[in-house]
Amino acid sequence: MVPRSYITCLLTVFVVLVLLPHTHQLQSSQAWSLLRIQRLLNYPPVLSSWNTSTDFCNADPNPYLTVVCYEESITQLHISGSDSSPPLPLSFSIDSFFTTLTRLPNLKVLSLTSLGLWGPLPPKISRLSSLEIVNMSSNYLYGAIPRQVSSLRHLQTLILEHNMFTGQVPDVLSELSLLAVLNLQNNTLSGPLPQSISGLQSLRVLVLSSNSLSADLPDISGLTNLQVLDLENNYFGPQFPRLQRKLVTVVLRKNRFGGGLPADLSSYYLLERLDVSFNKFVGPFLPSLLSLPSIRYLNIAGNRFTGMLFQNTTCNDDLKFVDLSSNLLSGNLPTCLLSNTKDKVVLYSSNCLGIEDHGQHPTSFCQTQALAVGILPHQEKRTSGGKKVIAIGVAVGIVGSISIVGFAVFFAIRRGIIKRLMKQPPRRIVEHASSGYPFKLLADARYISQTMKLGALGIPSYRSFSVEELEAATNNFELSSFMGEGSHGQIYRGRLKDGSWVAIRCLKLKKGQTSQNFNRHIELISKLRHRHLVSALGHCFEYNLDDSSVSRLFLIFEYVSNGTLRSNISEGGQRLTWIQRLSAAIGVVKGIQFLHGGIMPGFFSNDLKVTNIFLDQNLVAKISSYNLPVLAENMITMVSAGGSSSGSNEPGGRLKHLDKIDIYDFGIILLEIVSGRPITLTSEVHIMKDELQESILADGAARRSLVDHFIRRQSCDESLKTVMEICLRCLSEEPTQRPSVEDVLWNLHFAVQVQESWRWDSQSSEDSPLSPRQPPRSPVSLN
Repeated sequence: MVPRSYITCLLTVFVVLVLLPHTHQLQSSQAWSLLRIQRLLNYPPVLSSWNTSTDFCNADPNPYLTVVCYEESITQLHISGSDSSPPLPLSFSIDSFFTTLTRLPNLKVLSLTSLGLWGPLPPKISRLSSLEIVNMSSNYLYGAIPRQVSSLRHLQTLILEHNMFTGQVPDVLSELSLLAVLNLQNNTLSGPLPQSISGLQSLRVLVLSSNSLSADLPDISGLTNLQVLDLENNYFGPQFPRLQRKLVTVVLRKNRFGGGLPADLSSYYLLERLDVSFNKFVGPFLPSLLSLPSIRYLNIAGNRFTGMLFQNTTCNDDLKFVDLSSNLLSGNLPTCLLSNTKDKVVLYSSNCLGIEDHGQHPTSFCQTQALAVGILPHQEKRTSGGKKVIAIGVAVGIVGSISIVGFAVFFAIRRGIIKRLMKQPPRRIVEHASSGYPFKLLADARYISQTMKLGALGIPSYRSFSVEELEAATNNFELSSFMGEGSHGQIYRGRLKDGSWVAIRCLKLKKGQTSQNFNRHIELISKLRHRHLVSALGHCFEYNLDDSSVSRLFLIFEYVSNGTLRSNISEGGQRLTWIQRLSAAIGVVKGIQFLHGGIMPGFFSNDLKVTNIFLDQNLVAKISSYNLPVLAENMITMVSAGGSSSGSNEPGGRLKHLDKIDIYDFGIILLEIVSGRPITLTSEVHIMKDELQESILADGAARRSLVDHFIRRQSCDESLKTVMEICLRCLSEEPTQRPSVEDVLWNLHFAVQVQESWRWDSQSSEDSPLSPRQPPRSPVSLN
């Protein structure tokens, strides 16, 4: 019989063992989860030190990797890759990745940046209920932001910038009562900002720049804790938002705000940075903004602000940057802005200020422009009765004195003017139009936000030119500047005064046309600016003196100097490598994507040919033959570089599925990129398409028989097969069987990804023509 004392001892030991926390087992479980994360992330260099013996909780943190533990449980996970990280392999599953993360139940801080994560953000993120900070910036996440994010009731910071999220900003974010930082910049979010955003009482930072958000901003004057508001590069407006006065940073740059600035801006005593540049503001500039007690940065450039500046205007001594350029300001620059402080930048060109040799217009220009946009009254304010009588008397006396002399001079020179006019044909009246076109047609046009960064592209602002400028640039359109003639006009090469080269298209118009007939089209052309388009720089009207009708329209484009894509593949130019050819192909597709969806209405049937794709000095591909509807309704044709519409390439001449016509034409371009053979006849396309299909089914050398011998030596079999499959789908006889632009782009990026010899460009993803900004998809999943 077992002694009672022995049984009691055994029970005591058992109870103690049960009650003791299994710290080692818990730590092992979480360590296993971290090692699985390492594997799911494809063993990135930043995690190279992790192995089964790693003491994760006691490892030294660094800027790229930090693990924080509390009571043997992971509470913070920070992993950061390089800025140029490509998308993770096709085998990556973001759903599995988040399933693994949910095994870290006490996680409060989750920061996973620049790791190549792709896919929609899974709703199961709501299971990480302890999260306070989420930062998943600079990845390839797409789709809508899941509404389940609102379940993270402890969330204080949400940063999803530099991804590809679409749809609207979820209205359920207002349920995050502790949210202090919301950063969704550089995505493709669209639509109005939900009214519920005004309920985020704890919000301190709201950054929504570089999206496609539109409409008036909700009333956020009740967000009393808000300090930073950044809405740059969207389509908000036209009403200036209602704000609270404790803001430190307000950035409204590149939107559609109009009207005047609210007078109470002068009472924003904490405001350090104000940027309202490149909107449609009109009315008087508020000089008091220069002397706000905290102001450091002020930018009002590219609007239609009026008013007189005075030398004795006061400024804040700590003001470091001021840009007043491209407005309608007159008077004198304040002395406080002229101080020669090394760290102060003051810009004021393209106004009517009394400063010589600084790009200023005459005062009359600003007055005329102000009247044109309805800023100034058509009549001066009435003076008192006595002053008015005196002024009229003086005026009558002066007019009476000079009228006798005036009439004599007038009739003397009139004969000479008439004789000169009779000797020459009716000529032009040069128009100096403003660079802004606030027409109703495109009031709601939308643009792809990632492509509208003109400063980064180095493209100057769109403007109107004078005929004299164009004559000087082309030496009076002499023969040496003539580049060719298409079905819609002649093309000349010119050099402007600043040394830049331009291409000038001259369109002869039917009689009776007025500039008003073209206002809608000029507005549209001024917005067609993209890295992968030969972008428009401006326009010029030439008028007939006899009836003031427009005789010619000049369109000025950037000049691309490195030849066509064909000349760099098969006509003796520099032979592009396989990666460079993929880069050019991706650039062309991005240009097509912008033409189809970057502006409303979209541009289709763009007569895409390999000879109409140009390469700049950095081998960036630019489409030159996109359709520009610039002719009047009785001349409904499309401007191109010459030749027929790409509809002629459409089998059977079908004009339905207009977006798929460009896809077919791109397939021909891709066929020439792969083969290196010039394709000039439709029959050649059919023959080479059959060869392409046979090559895909073949292996090894048989597959490479169609490939340009210059790239056969390069190790690119898998990448080449992917491109061949894309090309074959693009050339499908049935338009509905052809892939979408997005699918083509995804698969080209996949072709780059699988190319073993490819080293991702160290440039920022936004500026690189090989930017893998789309999630990888299976090359056969094209429909």
